[in-house]
Amino acid sequence: MPSPTPATPCVALPAPALPQPADRWALFLDVDGCLLEFADDPAAVVVSSALHALLQTLHQRLGGALALVSGRRVSDLDRLFHAPRWTLAGLHGYELRHADGRQREITVAPDDQARMRAAVQALAARLDGVQLEDKQHAMALHCRRHPERLPALREAAEAVAATLTGYELQPGNLVMEFKPAGMDKGRVVEELLQTPPFAGRTPVYLGDDLTDEHAFIAANRVGGISVRVGSREPSQARFTLPSPRAVHAWLDQVRDALHGHAGVSTDATNGQAQRAQRQP
Repeated sequence: MPSPTPATPCVALPAPALPQPADRWALFLDVDGCLLEFADDPAAVVVSSALHALLQTLHQRLGGALALVSGRRVSDLDRLFHAPRWTLAGLHGYELRHADGRQREITVAPDDQARMRAAVQALAARLDGVQLEDKQHAMALHCRRHPERLPALREAAEAVAATLTGYELQPGNLVMEFKPAGMDKGRVVEELLQTPPFAGRTPVYLGDDLTDEHAFIAANRVGGISVRVGSREPSQARFTLPSPRAVHAWLDQVRDALHGHAGVSTDATNGQAQRAQRQP
């Protein structure tokens, strides 16, 4: 599925509010650029013990309705988050592991995958300033260390993608990714909303990148909450937080609100969200 064209005009978005006593949230969280700051080398990022503990508490207080939705492989999410018993969607939804261990993976023809891998490896070899990230079933070309290379990377990647079957090109933040066709973050959110413990809950999706726009649309479609992290515009998101640091601060408040709503006034909620939004 091609990337959606963000349609929301460039207007100042509010910070998201906190859950109220009657709310039943399902929390979907992107990882890089949302929970974690970007790094030149995706393998170099580290998850703090405080963040891990926060997510574990949220998972418990949401009755298990918390999922990480990432472009990383599930195995890489396991490495970063110490094999959590949470729902993990990897490779933009191509891989899915439920909290009870059940797994779902979309089939890609081996010949299509082999052609993709050979073509992307050859492309990486001839482009200066580009870093190859091998995800086995998908491959990403980053130019985070040389952002001026993005136009050339995009043009070359689009030309290669046009020759492939079974794969599509997913643009992102200084990255062009070749991923299996037919799955994106929006579709995996919709899939999870059909199954316990997510079914019947309001989806709350946080993400920073073009890859998250599909999920913003999916959340909006059912009256959910879509939160863009950062300042990328335009976007389908209806709320915003400026940085992973602000995301952590907001999630701290969500954890406390879920523990006991008494004493959390609307004015206090708005003030806390605004202060988190102003954090660099």
